[in-house]
Amino acid sequence: MSSVSFAALLCSRLCHDLVSPVGALSNGLEILADEHDDTMRDQVLSLLDQSARQTANRLQFFRLAFGAGGGFGQTVDPKEGEKALNAFLQDSKITLEWNLGLQTMPKNALKLLLNLALLAGEGLIRGGAVRVESSPHENGQLLEITASGPRLIFSDACRAALEGRLDEDALEPRTAPAYLAGIVAKELSTKLDVEMPTSEKIIFRAFLT
Repeated sequence: MSSVSFAALLCSRLCHDLVSPVGALSNGLEILADEHDDTMRDQVLSLLDQSARQTANRLQFFRLAFGAGGGFGQTVDPKEGEKALNAFLQDSKITLEWNLGLQTMPKNALKLLLNLALLAGEGLIRGGAVRVESSPHENGQLLEITASGPRLIFSDACRAALEGRLDEDALEPRTAPAYLAGIVAKELSTKLDVEMPTSEKIIFRAFLT
């Protein structure tokens, strides 16, 4: 797949995640223009504030997860990723446990981590918890992203995209983050492992050297 075609898939995914809060902003402004009741105006303003915050949070996350990370060097403070992921999950039913014991990490390693965390969170269709942690491993670090909740789904297509086995013609916006994670892992010479020990838990592992 050409880089342009893949970039188009990521743009489609980005637009899909932004259309709801941006649409709510547009609708809210239309209502506000014709609304004169102070109570109703306060409610609309509250919704506008929420939608604006959601839009900003998602853009902040996708900037790090999908973008080139402009403004950062070759290494980045992992706290930037924690801040972005926390904001991204803020209005969901998912809690974040961040136990990454690293002071700095390669920019692409953070991109890999965030895309794996995105896959983990998307599988929790009824909410739950995402835990991000690290531990020493041989000559590098082991990153573990664990998702747990009452209902968890990880599609065969996403697994195949992550492992580089999905036909490029079958790629869709929803599987693009998994495919991107697989590409970044190869660039980092990082081994990926996915384990689903129960129907309510999935673990993504990345072995950084």
